[in-house]
Amino acid sequence: MSTLKTNTIDSRSGTTITVPTGKVFTITDNSGISLGGTVVSSTAAELNVLDGIPAGLTSTEIGYSDGVTSGIQAQINAKGVGDALLATAQNWTAGQRGEITALTSAATVTPDMADSNHFSCTMAHNITFANPSNLTAGQTGSIFLTQDGTGSRTASWGSYWDWAAGVAPTLTTTAAAVDRIDYVVRTTTSINAVATLNLS
Repeated sequence: MSTLKTNTIDSRSGTTITVPTGKVFTITDNSGISLGGTVVSSTAAELNVLDGIPAGLTSTEIGYSDGVTSGIQAQINAKGVGDALLATAQNWTAGQRGEITALTSAATVTPDMADSNHFSCTMAHNITFANPSNLTAGQTGSIFLTQDGTGSRTASWGSYWDWAAGVAPTLTTTAAAVDRIDYVVRTTTSINAVATLNLS
């Protein structure tokens, strides 16, 4: 290993320091080094900023860029070929499905439409299904209502639930009976709903 000790490197002479391939040029005391008047220290944060990289970027995050070329947008576009895009009509070529979210039986149940499109509830109470939260026009789905082992459970509905002729269905009250409520959210205050009763 060679050691260079000097107080001054005169740039007027076009000084060049050549580091052989595979070797490392190490400055053990960099307190006096500056670039463009800015002192360079050996902290990772300052070296990151020097390279134009955010100071908080970790080595793992830097690794995400491995393999990304300067044509990043072209790579993103190529990756997206065949993927679903929100503003584009889609022809689905495989089965699509949504989970059925269980609602907990209580005297009042308030579905959160952000949780799911489809819901189920085993009714252990006479339930008021209140106006749901997070209503967005165009959402559709089903609610499966199952009587518990006792049966005779009834349902009433908040003001946002709209039924044919303004009449809510009378549920099947036999123990373990299943009814299905299908709905379409027409506006943020109107849910058009229909019932299919006594599924078996």
